[in-house]
Amino acid sequence: MNTPYQSQSAPGFRPHLLALAVAAALSPITVTADSGAEAQDDLVIYGGTYRNTATKTALPPEETPQGYSVIDQEDLTMRNADSVAAALRYTTGVNTELRGGAVTRFDEFTIRGFSNYLNAYDGLQLLYNDWNIQPQIDAKALEQVEVFKGPVSALYGSMPPGGMVNLISKKPQTESAHSIELATGSYNKKEASFDSTGQIGESDFAYRVVGLVRDQDSQANTASDKRRMIAPSLDWQVSDRTLINFNLYYQDDPEMGIHNTMPAAGMFRDNPNGKFDNNSYAGDQNWNAYEREVTLFGYKINHELNDNWTFLHQARVMKAEAYQENTYSSSLNEDMRTLNRQAYMTDETSDGITLDNQLSGRIMTGSVEHNLLIGLDYQKLDSDIRYEDDTIVAIDLFNQNNNLVDRSTVNMTNTLYSSNFDKKHEQIGVYLQDQIRFDQLTLIGSVRYDDYSGSEKGTKYSAPVDNEVTQHKVSGRVGALYSLDNGFAPFVSFAQSFEPQTGSNRNGDKFKPSAGEQWETGVKYKSQDGRLSGSVVAYHITKDNVPTRDPQGSPYDQIQAGEIESRGVELELSSQLNDNLSLSAFYTWQDVEVTKDNNGLQGKTPIRSPEQMVSVWANYDFYTGALAGTTLGYGIRHIGKAQMDALNTDTVPSATLTDLSVSYDLAGLNAAMSGASVRFSISNLFDEKSYTCYDANNCWFGAERTVEASLKYDF
Repeated sequence: MNTPYQSQSAPGFRPHLLALAVAAALSPITVTADSGAEAQDDLVIYGGTYRNTATKTALPPEETPQGYSVIDQEDLTMRNADSVAAALRYTTGVNTELRGGAVTRFDEFTIRGFSNYLNAYDGLQLLYNDWNIQPQIDAKALEQVEVFKGPVSALYGSMPPGGMVNLISKKPQTESAHSIELATGSYNKKEASFDSTGQIGESDFAYRVVGLVRDQDSQANTASDKRRMIAPSLDWQVSDRTLINFNLYYQDDPEMGIHNTMPAAGMFRDNPNGKFDNNSYAGDQNWNAYEREVTLFGYKINHELNDNWTFLHQARVMKAEAYQENTYSSSLNEDMRTLNRQAYMTDETSDGITLDNQLSGRIMTGSVEHNLLIGLDYQKLDSDIRYEDDTIVAIDLFNQNNNLVDRSTVNMTNTLYSSNFDKKHEQIGVYLQDQIRFDQLTLIGSVRYDDYSGSEKGTKYSAPVDNEVTQHKVSGRVGALYSLDNGFAPFVSFAQSFEPQTGSNRNGDKFKPSAGEQWETGVKYKSQDGRLSGSVVAYHITKDNVPTRDPQGSPYDQIQAGEIESRGVELELSSQLNDNLSLSAFYTWQDVEVTKDNNGLQGKTPIRSPEQMVSVWANYDFYTGALAGTTLGYGIRHIGKAQMDALNTDTVPSATLTDLSVSYDLAGLNAAMSGASVRFSISNLFDEKSYTCYDANNCWFGAERTVEASLKYDF
């Protein structure tokens, strides 16, 4: 696999990030020159504004003393990853099967047993309002996806302890390249996309524009998915030392399938009335809508202050809105077929800003090399949220009629759960990091201070709300990795995380941030010829200050007495077995447990945390004979059984799914067709049934078999 912006030379340090004040204080120390855009010795070459997710520097993944996975463009294309969730299916520690095949409006997954909605886009967090506006970057706009596992707060602030996903956008290139692609497939899919990049004449400007239009029906009856996306960006090489990038991402989703659920009885649990079909849907086409519009505008400035120091400043503003009409299940009658329902609507807007400032450089103290980073980042989100609901007509699940609701009878004003409030949060963080190399030993130390404030004001669930919280947290990370001459690199690390908590106990004492700690150790390997690489990693995460029921208070009172532990082992292996065949294999074992709780959950395993996940992907390229120009990809992924509900009363069955991809370069038929290619892919080849659940009354069918064919022309 080839990582974009990376040379094929041996890995090494590229100097990054230090304040000039530190340099002045270290005047007797030898300073090693580095030009941010040039290769030096055996250094890895990256794009001008790219930074490794795990270090905010260009330290390559195999030298990072923490779990780290990269899904590059070759993988995204071959596996026909049309969403971030699909891109992460073949990654250790990540479970993407959370809300079934018909729910497409969120990029949600668990990492090492902890749920995460907080993705980053080019290193800046995509601001999520904890309701229904999550900016969702389409996979067509991505160059690669990076997964930084374990606590990441020492660099990124508030984040769950399982890790984070960083989505790397396609960047402008000076070499001209263009493509057009048309696709069709299951659910009447119709899709057109394009990608164009190059230098503008003989100027100092290079551009890139990626666009997409997609219409298709949903796996659920009567629903559909629609998307329009465009992502232009412009690089301005102001001088040999200064690069400025302007970027825009606009996405309009007029329809985004469904979000409601079905009961487990009739799916994988017995129901005297029979079994549901995969496309069963408990909602109503007259009250089912999800419209989302997201605009992200950003810029980056990468400036080499001199031969020794580099400054990177990046910022992004967000404007988003979403309107939703949906239903949820209130109860299942004794006849096990009549489902009582509530209709609800949400109307939300979000405005936000994120920015990050990094200053870097490399210094030498004798034979010891320091790559130092000092940074300051900031984010602010202001979201207006309105929620209303009403009781609607029940549905017979075994004689489904998804056209029962009369809109004129739905009353969405002054209901029991009426909400209309403003939700804000603001966070500023200062961080410092030192990467030290002495001979074959790499050490890393990071520390960060965060100041967080949040508020909710207005009416929430028909009651006045006026909550404010201010929290502070120091997070750290230390790690060590030793690169042996034979390609092996053992490592050990310790890292901390935090997540703000906005509640308070019955005495009015405000909660502290929920904190996490991880110990991790393992071995990474990369052969000298680059044909074999892999890793074995073991970790133990503890998350405390989790809100749980107050045994001395009312059923709604909480105290911070909860604790969750996650421990596991992850194995990755990638091999180019010969010139034709490449193989990647992934294995995850995890044991997640609630270790402290006042609500009857102690000793239980959280939902969506399968004990084992296994996947294998193989590519075979034909270079000669009648099939020359053909690439065959075949994958198998196994998701182990998981708990159905928080009390562990039953389990969701395991599933083994198979994926197939075939591409063909049409130049093999006729040289005049050079640049044209076709691709045929099947997800869940054998149409295996799979399920995910929140509890017994709220489950989803996994994605059934889907087929896609596409024609692409590169020129």
